Amino acid sequence: MADAPLPHPLGASADDAPLYAPRKQIYPQAVKGRYRTIKWVVLSVTLGIYYFLPFIRWDRGPNAPDQAILVDLANSRFYFFFIEIWPQEVYYITGLLVLAALALFLMNAVAGRIWCGYLCPQTVWTDLFYAVERWVEGDRRERMRHDKEKITLSVFSRKALKHLIWLMIAWWTGGAWVLYFADAPSLVYALATFQASYIAYLWIGILTFTTYTLAGFMREQVCTYMCPWPRIQAALTDEYALNVTYRYDRGEPRGSVKKNEALKLQGLPAGDCIDCDQCVAVCPTGVDIRKGLQLDCIQCGLCMDACDSVMTKIGRPQGLIAYDTDMNVQARMEGRPEVRRIVRPRTLFYAGLIAVVGSVMIASLAMRQSLYLSVMHDRNPLFVRLSDGSIRNGFTIRVSNKNLDERRYALSVEGLPEAGIDVVGGEVDGQGRSVVAVGPDQTLEARVLVTDTTSTVEDSTPLRFVLTDLANGDTAATNDHFKAP
Repeated sequence: MADAPLPHPLGASADDAPLYAPRKQIYPQAVKGRYRTIKWVVLSVTLGIYYFLPFIRWDRGPNAPDQAILVDLANSRFYFFFIEIWPQEVYYITGLLVLAALALFLMNAVAGRIWCGYLCPQTVWTDLFYAVERWVEGDRRERMRHDKEKITLSVFSRKALKHLIWLMIAWWTGGAWVLYFADAPSLVYALATFQASYIAYLWIGILTFTTYTLAGFMREQVCTYMCPWPRIQAALTDEYALNVTYRYDRGEPRGSVKKNEALKLQGLPAGDCIDCDQCVAVCPTGVDIRKGLQLDCIQCGLCMDACDSVMTKIGRPQGLIAYDTDMNVQARMEGRPEVRRIVRPRTLFYAGLIAVVGSVMIASLAMRQSLYLSVMHDRNPLFVRLSDGSIRNGFTIRVSNKNLDERRYALSVEGLPEAGIDVVGGEVDGQGRSVVAVGPDQTLEARVLVTDTTSTVEDSTPLRFVLTDLANGDTAATNDHFKAP
């Protein structure tokens, strides 16, 4: 007779088990302490920068916008204070993304998910929404009681006020975002008088909806299920990275204050944890840190504040929950010295890469020219034989003038000493040079004809196009080929 299958621990077969756990409503309790203060400071600074930075002015001179940070899509420019990025300089944006990733890796190597706990936009806006919720509806116990009771006029009015404030915050969040793409004061006036483009209203609506939904309703679900960083972070961390850690060597076995004091008097093991669950009550993701590191934990440090407060009240040392490592917990249990290595090969490697990439970007910005030249050879036909036997090639040049005034440039070619050059629509100065004029902060495309009158030109001769600024002598050059039969 075959053995009967073992019963599933949940009372159902494995095939019938749910694919995901239903969401459990979380009611984080307010807490005061060092890490809560740090979070308030970070929240105030980051949101202040986000909401008000578009209104900061920066004088770049005539013919240039005076908004300090502006993504000018119409003219394909990105302005960041004294820096102006052109489309062909998109590698600077790539460099910033690389720096951001390396900084994230470095933070993880030093203190785990410190980004998630303090700086992540989802955390910052959710903290703000929680603050509004507590201000309007009360703290943890009041909110739990109101959700269990029948809806009364008082409860309904409070919830309505809360959602109204949430929507106002979300609306201003979306409104602040579009201000980075146009002159902020002008766009605010246009929005207020309903004269702005429908694209502006559309994006404000989209970002209002996403902020209201993610920070007001999904909250910890974003961190647990939508964000990929917890999975990536878990693969990148090592045993030396500091994490919010329950020091079970000191906290276990748990028990009430009186019970553990009695055990200590008897010389029996007794921990400092009194099983008050305050660390769970204040956690914005509902994690019990005493179970060890978990995917849901965003390392915000609020459980440390709550635990320190309880330890102070019962006259025991703070730090039962602290930034620590499991390796040090085991070391203390075995009587070995603790090891703390913030400076180690991993952190030095990340810091070194940040320094190298940052230095390359700074050097590139410092040495970049205000003149750019590119050339494209005609594809069909590659060359034309004229009636006098000379060979002509056609090219399209693109000249970018990054100065804030109009400049005149002389164009010449090297590689064919007897070749003539003609810029279609251009002019010739008194010295016989082909000259093009380019407006301030503009790009000009022009057709160039290069003609060789000799009969010794090879089928493919290297050419070098040289553009010279007639005002200051700056040059830009690029290479191509002259084609012949």
